[in-house]
Amino acid sequence: MRLFVLPLLAAMWAIPAVAATPISLDQAMAHPDWIGTPAETAWWSWDGKQVFYKQKRIGSQLRDIYQAAPGKPRLAGDAELANLDSDKVIYNREHTRSIMLRNGDLFERDLKSGALTQITRGSSGLASPQYSADGLSVQFRVGHEWLGWKRADRLISPLAAARATKDPDAAPDADNLRDLQLRLISTLKRQKDDRDAGRERAEQERRADPTRAPAPIYLGEKVVIDGSALSPDGRWLLLVTAPKATDKGRIGKLPRYVTESGYEEFDDQRPRVGRNAPVAHTLKLVNLATREMRDLSFDTLPGITVDPLADLRKAQKLPELKGNRVVRVDDDGAAVEWNRNGTGVAVMLRAADNKDRWIATVDLAGATLKPVHRVTDKAWVNSGNNEFGWLPDNSTLWYLSEESGYAHLYTRASDGRTRALTQGKWEATRIQWSADGATAFMMCNPNNPGTYEVCSVSASDAKLREVTALEGVEQFALSPDERKLLVHYSSSYMPTQLATVAVGGGAPVKLTDTRSPEFKARSWIEPQYVAVPSTKGAGQIWGKLYRPATLEPGKKYPIVMFVHGAGYLQNVSKRYPVYFREQMFHNLLVEKGYIVLDLDYRASKGYGSAWRTAIYRQMGYPELEDYVDGVNWMAANHQGDLKNVGVYGGSYGGFMTFMALMREPDMFKSGAALRPVTDWTTYNHEYTANILNTPDLDPEAYRKSSPIEYADKLRGHLLISHGMVDDNVFYQDSVRIAQRLIELKKDHWELASYPLERHAFVQPESWYDQYRRIYQLFERTLK
Repeated sequence: MRLFVLPLLAAMWAIPAVAATPISLDQAMAHPDWIGTPAETAWWSWDGKQVFYKQKRIGSQLRDIYQAAPGKPRLAGDAELANLDSDKVIYNREHTRSIMLRNGDLFERDLKSGALTQITRGSSGLASPQYSADGLSVQFRVGHEWLGWKRADRLISPLAAARATKDPDAAPDADNLRDLQLRLISTLKRQKDDRDAGRERAEQERRADPTRAPAPIYLGEKVVIDGSALSPDGRWLLLVTAPKATDKGRIGKLPRYVTESGYEEFDDQRPRVGRNAPVAHTLKLVNLATREMRDLSFDTLPGITVDPLADLRKAQKLPELKGNRVVRVDDDGAAVEWNRNGTGVAVMLRAADNKDRWIATVDLAGATLKPVHRVTDKAWVNSGNNEFGWLPDNSTLWYLSEESGYAHLYTRASDGRTRALTQGKWEATRIQWSADGATAFMMCNPNNPGTYEVCSVSASDAKLREVTALEGVEQFALSPDERKLLVHYSSSYMPTQLATVAVGGGAPVKLTDTRSPEFKARSWIEPQYVAVPSTKGAGQIWGKLYRPATLEPGKKYPIVMFVHGAGYLQNVSKRYPVYFREQMFHNLLVEKGYIVLDLDYRASKGYGSAWRTAIYRQMGYPELEDYVDGVNWMAANHQGDLKNVGVYGGSYGGFMTFMALMREPDMFKSGAALRPVTDWTTYNHEYTANILNTPDLDPEAYRKSSPIEYADKLRGHLLISHGMVDDNVFYQDSVRIAQRLIELKKDHWELASYPLERHAFVQPESWYDQYRRIYQLFERTLK
């Protein structure tokens, strides 16, 4: 166990560089199997005595299952597969039984004897397994039909089936001619009455006979079912529905030129931002005993009628909002949480404009929503850090919230009292509670934004402690007896590995090291973790610095600035980077006389809500300020040459490369924009509308944030690189800005196209060709 210390200063976190083993570009961009394939999905055996994991075969996409042991993993034999466990296990209240999904089928394990019972075989689409309130049966759904398996008779029975179709036995719509026929023709009237009586009797028999399956619940043909959640006591069904007919926006075509057929082929593209606005959800509560169905009104949600975009709407002369804002219940019903006995349910709801998120419980008898928590943000509410649920007492809610500016853990008692169990300028995520609800385990970074450990906190006194001391924890799982943690961890040059740690703390037992001997034998330049002071009031900008161990006196080093992708991603951490190829490329650049800085600019993950939302309505502005600060800091502290500064990155990093070259042309001499967004009006709705609203509502934000609007300012040397079958950022983005540069008669730019690559390149030849061009660009322009 480690006590907390004050946040480390940048100098204390720096790691001395060492002499590196030379790396060739061909080796750095080779298939990553040469590094060694990492430990993937891992799980405890049912008794907690063994750990199993999956690992990719070298030169193949097949995965094998190993039993982990320090220094000597054992390949699991085919005869063992039928009795293995899973990484997703659900325990009953007493922790004596568990259920798991494995290969799409459902199993139950007796945790006293270890006996495994298969519940389904060959199922398709099975989801949401849970124990019934009395613990005597298992409930699950296929599609939105809920089924139950009773342990006593091993029988699978329908519990509730919601169908978005018309009830075949429903009375027909009113029709004057039909009424006339029934009044005048007695035979028709008699036949109708007989049919009605037969249906009524059949329904009476169905309800009276416990061996009969319940009748389906018909919702009509005008809706689709987006989610469903059955109460563990089997009394209630909560349904999430949406209108069936919605405008999905115009769909473009994605051409593929290099195909097996020899002919051009075309795939549908996703719609652009503003073309597929989220539709309103409706919550329906069904009493399964009476079959009464009632809609849950959103009127009780605080702020539901207040339009946060009213001023923008007025400026564009768009109709003002009438009534409630559009509300969504996301994640296919995962945003609905029943307590274990089925007496309470909580729902997470989100405004479609994404500026409000609510948690509400449901008054089951009154069919009304009771708001218990609200997070609001004038920019946008985080789409992550939204975990919530019930403690074992069936009355206390727990949830994550950014209300303090950082994601932290809270509980709310039945009397409305709320407690913050964690606090500070750090983030708590991936919550796992002990079976008794006394302790919560979580991912945490209290000592430094990029150092991740497992922390635990007591629900009674909110005492927080670090359990691990691995610095690069990625995820974890409690052992069945809750005495140990199974931890996935990594480091700068160590892909994901496994270790176990006692929940009381102490030295980890490291179970795997899957790196190849060739990779392990190399010496790498360890990045120095640095904090660049912001001149714009943003505090510290954390970065990874790659440089020689000793700088030559009087020498000026050309500077390369790397920009990570995704926007909301954290790359400056002690974990193995997503950009492991780029990290090897940075080693090569240092060998060739450059110094390299990789920053977690404003918008990056792990630094709180204000850092994330600094880019609202101005993408490319705060981030560029951070990179300008980074360049000046490199010049002032590491002999960086302000006359020779390059920049590169992919996706969001490609977008930022454009913004750097076009908005700070005096500072950035050359850059490589890989798979870049050049005009945010062409990107998707879910991501872009959070940050820039929609083009019709906020055209100025799109003009301000799109590089194509600044193309006339380009003076430096530019490489554009894009996969031609990219279905995330369309190749069209690069083609359009290329045409713009042609029309502007710009010089010193090139477009490299890759006919078989999507957003994330796969083929080593493509990786090599792309980074050869980047290296040559910097050699040509920065020296």
